[in-house]
Amino acid sequence: MSVARCPGSCGELIQGWILGSEKLVSCPIDWYSTVEVCDGIPRADERPLTRAMVEALLAHFGYPQALSPALRVEVDSTLPIAKGMASSTADIAATAVAAAHHLGHSLDETTLAALCVALEPTDSTLFRQLTLFDHHHAGTQIACAPAPHFDLLVLESPVLLRTADYHRLPREAALKAHAGELQQAWEKVQNACIQQDASLLGEAATLSAIASQALLPKPGFAALMTLVESCDLYGLNVAHSGSVVGLMLDPRRHDVEYLKWALTQKKLTDHWPKQHLLRAVPGGVQLSA
Repeated sequence: MSVARCPGSCGELIQGWILGSEKLVSCPIDWYSTVEVCDGIPRADERPLTRAMVEALLAHFGYPQALSPALRVEVDSTLPIAKGMASSTADIAATAVAAAHHLGHSLDETTLAALCVALEPTDSTLFRQLTLFDHHHAGTQIACAPAPHFDLLVLESPVLLRTADYHRLPREAALKAHAGELQQAWEKVQNACIQQDASLLGEAATLSAIASQALLPKPGFAALMTLVESCDLYGLNVAHSGSVVGLMLDPRRHDVEYLKWALTQKKLTDHWPKQHLLRAVPGGVQLSA
């Protein structure tokens, strides 16, 4: 038996046309999918992508596919599905690492990324560092210095949007139209990590969130921006292919209860009835001891 966990994400810090194609930098948070792989009969209600990952992993290491029905996958996750919180990436990345370990192997991040993108567009939460990632082909993986510390008031919407549906939208023209802003945002992300400056990281995320309005607009966006500015928060980040929004802050500096009150007063809770105060964390899949 082997157990691994991978964090979910509060959308992306940035996503758009960067260095010649669409790329992203996810925003890992302390909300995890934990996966156990052991010998046994597969669950009748298992998640299809986790089984697909088991089969891809067996092929990668040269095992017969006949071994698949002898491996059981147990997923323990409360991450909201289809809201831009990287629940699927967390499931399949943790499954891959747990299954590999159970079979006596290890996976480096580059190999893990290739296995994941072969199944679906993948978030960069599987990397320990904040990483600019080509989430379709895994051809670009540019790691940043360690990220500055910050928390997020994660605003959860009831609206569901499957990543695959988003990626079927005609996006290239709108993405290229904002390439200049995204290049600036990417430079700010790198500098924010080098300088350990959460405010600069918030500026980067806000630039990308504004550009994202042209593709997948968030309701009440102007009111959210006003709240960010009036409370001097670090910034605002969004799920570029989902419905979640994050207010980037430091709970020692910023009054979280006031923020929740203001969200209600501005009727923004009509769009985001659930809020979660969560820490931004390093990414990467962790094996349990």
